Amino acid sequence: MLAGKRILLIVAGGIAAYKTPDLVRRLRERGAVVRCVLTVGGAQFVTSLTLGAVSEDKVYDNLFSLTDEHEMGHINLSRQADALLVAPATANMLAKIAQGLADDLATTLLLATNKPVLVAPAMNVRMWEHPATQANIGTLANRGVTLIGPNEGDMACGEYGMGRMSEPLEIVTAIENLFAANGRLAGSRALVTSGPTYEPIDPVRYIANRSSGKQGHAIAEALMRLGTKTTLVTGPTQQPHIQRRQVTAHPLTDLGRILHGPRSPQPPQHHHQRRLDHSIPPGQ
Repeated sequence: MLAGKRILLIVAGGIAAYKTPDLVRRLRERGAVVRCVLTVGGAQFVTSLTLGAVSEDKVYDNLFSLTDEHEMGHINLSRQADALLVAPATANMLAKIAQGLADDLATTLLLATNKPVLVAPAMNVRMWEHPATQANIGTLANRGVTLIGPNEGDMACGEYGMGRMSEPLEIVTAIENLFAANGRLAGSRALVTSGPTYEPIDPVRYIANRSSGKQGHAIAEALMRLGTKTTLVTGPTQQPHIQRRQVTAHPLTDLGRILHGPRSPQPPQHHHQRRLDHSIPPGQ
């Protein structure tokens, strides 16, 4: 899905910047070409040498570089990319983007681009919940900027709450979903069932199968990458959750309710129940 896609990664000044080398590696594993832009704040947490090594490309950090700006680098960088990603997107960076400021290379690129922009917020929980930040998020969403996360959890400051930057694989999935929106099956919808089913016999025993769910999950993921709006109905499995809609169903009755909606209650089948009780000895 990302093969040949050109991603311009803007690294702002937050502790979550330490995740960006791994993010670059994950993107390149999937065939993406990654260029990095490092802000002054970002350089306090990760070096241009590190980002240059993992991306195997030049790292840009100076709006007034004579070499780059001789060819209007801040315009060309934004035009050559297929998407721009800000990770981590600090409260300060989000405010600048929302207000249209362009006081360094990163913000100038974001103002000059005509390509999709994604942001992965990372900040203290109080900063995230602040009305000013929420207003900025609303402004960016109205402009079509894609928001990735944030997640809830422990923070470097010792507090707990919303504000942790999404993990690299979550960010990669969001970028894949962005490009999938224009896939060959865009506009279509699919329902995929996957994994084992558990049909209770009584409060203790049930009938099941040993499906791993690998094939069903793989089919659902492939459909989503082609642009299909997919609902995955799955029994309990060890397969990772897929971004988009996923419903977990256990008994076949749950599956029927999800597929066909609620039905009128049926009278109990006592003769059927007794036959099953005789066919499965107690304790087995």
